[in-house]
Amino acid sequence: MQTLVIVSHPALADSNVQRFLWESLPAEGATWHHLESVYPDGQIDRETEQQQLLQYDRIIFQFPFYWYSSPALLKQWQDVVLTEGFAYGPDRSRLSGKEFGLIVALGVNEREYQAGGKEGFTISELTRPYQAMARKCGMSYLPTLVVSQFGYLSDSKRKELLIAYQQYLSKENDASLKTAENWFRLQLQKVGKSGLSEEDQRLVEQLVSLMEDNREQLDDLAWTLGQMDGSQLG
Repeated sequence: MQTLVIVSHPALADSNVQRFLWESLPAEGATWHHLESVYPDGQIDRETEQQQLLQYDRIIFQFPFYWYSSPALLKQWQDVVLTEGFAYGPDRSRLSGKEFGLIVALGVNEREYQAGGKEGFTISELTRPYQAMARKCGMSYLPTLVVSQFGYLSDSKRKELLIAYQQYLSKENDASLKTAENWFRLQLQKVGKSGLSEEDQRLVEQLVSLMEDNREQLDDLAWTLGQMDGSQLG
């Protein structure tokens, strides 16, 4: 799967969270596309952007949550690029069948985004225009990945964010345990090929083997339960 991460941030160099996400980008299968760097004059190339979109399976908007929306250049990008006849219209959208998701960075705790919280509305409610856009373009909408108060995250929470970010960009949109296991196994196998010490490589091999053994046990258990259900139905 190929993922395009369309980033909008007018002061990217000053953003710790965006720097962290950039450094957490998967080594393969994901492209970082920072609009303010590509178009410092604000003149967006429609043809180039449209052709780029066609090359990817999953399209992500990544931005700080400014006044319950994105920075201005991302809105301009939508106006310029998502034109009738390309993204929507009487004929089938050329984006139909792709996946679309949001990664939003918040300066306050996410729990404030709810009824009774300081912000009063949920992230899902406030991002409805993006959901409507994806629907109009025939794209499948992914659950939003929210990064809340990055500066206060502990080292362990940042490691969790790194994994969540890489999964959001590269894992199949399937919440099953098996899909998650397959993703972790693939990452471990990639790590095992990246010039680690012999001891670390043995550890990676042991982890992969352990996951495979656990998967076989779970499959056996599922088969047994299926047989039991079948006999009861009989």
